[in-house]
Amino acid sequence: MVDPIRGVARGTAPAPLSILDLATIGAGYTPAQALAATTALAQSAERWGYHRFWVAEHHGMPGVASSNPAVLIAHLGANTTTLRLGSGGVMLPNHAPLVIAEQFGLLEALNPGRIDLGLGRAPGTDQATARALRRGRTDGAEDFPEQLSELTHFLDGSFPANHPYARLTAVPKGEGRPPIWLLGSSGFSAQLAGRLGLPFAFAHHFSAANTEPALELYRSSFRPSAVLDTPYALIGVGAVATEEEKQAHRHARTAALGMLRLRLGTPGPIPTLAEAEAYPYNAAEADFVESWIGNLVLGTPGEVADGLEALRNRTGADELMVTSHVHGHEVRHRSYGLIAEAYGLTAAS
Repeated sequence: MVDPIRGVARGTAPAPLSILDLATIGAGYTPAQALAATTALAQSAERWGYHRFWVAEHHGMPGVASSNPAVLIAHLGANTTTLRLGSGGVMLPNHAPLVIAEQFGLLEALNPGRIDLGLGRAPGTDQATARALRRGRTDGAEDFPEQLSELTHFLDGSFPANHPYARLTAVPKGEGRPPIWLLGSSGFSAQLAGRLGLPFAFAHHFSAANTEPALELYRSSFRPSAVLDTPYALIGVGAVATEEEKQAHRHARTAALGMLRLRLGTPGPIPTLAEAEAYPYNAAEADFVESWIGNLVLGTPGEVADGLEALRNRTGADELMVTSHVHGHEVRHRSYGLIAEAYGLTAAS
């Protein structure tokens, strides 16, 4: 039986390689075009030999079309056959646990053995939007462990007999259920994942300084469970590969300017290459952009493959999940293809 958590390295790749996608909307593109590009990318990722393809929950961001992971995963499942699909992640405080259990039970029924349920505790948006999403609910990130426990009981049908929800069933419920992953960018989810014996995915792509401390905390906190005997850690890595090194750095500036605008409270579509190069950065903004780009793995395909492997060796990550949040669907698609080839992936049989 194929292990639903531990990845399989394809071809001569030294470790499993996966993709995190946000259905990026670049300036000049429509959401429909962005979602079509994500679908085409998932199909190519399956052909190239990537192990997983996760989509993230974000709200109120004009540059991101993946506001509802469950809906998008259902669409991707209908357009692929072997690729593991999942959420990177669902922001659990935004939803009632029963709703998530039903959604991912349905996804598992549609795509048996192919679904991952990655969970985060952040809102994935600003506070006003979070309040609108959680209308009438008072629980938040601090209630995450209790929400996680409730969700797990719904997925497993394992509430104690005296629990108020003991007679409730999350429908549909098949023979299997999606494995739960905890996502994080600090130590809280790392420690919780360790204590519960769950796989852990760390957001190195936007919290690089915390990667090694969080992974160490995860491993030191780990307790074997029915899910895992030993720790399994995945890290998200921002990466861009182009035939010429300078081009990769140029394209990375579109993602950096998009992130800068988000931090300034003015999110929008991912800017074009020309817009990113013409933007009048002040000193603080220039420092932010350079710092952001410094956490990415950029360059020619060979340089990116070497950089990914160096990062994996330094952190001890069991699996890498690359993400490229740059302008231009063709650029992103080409980058993932170049990375797959350089890292040694081959198509799944």
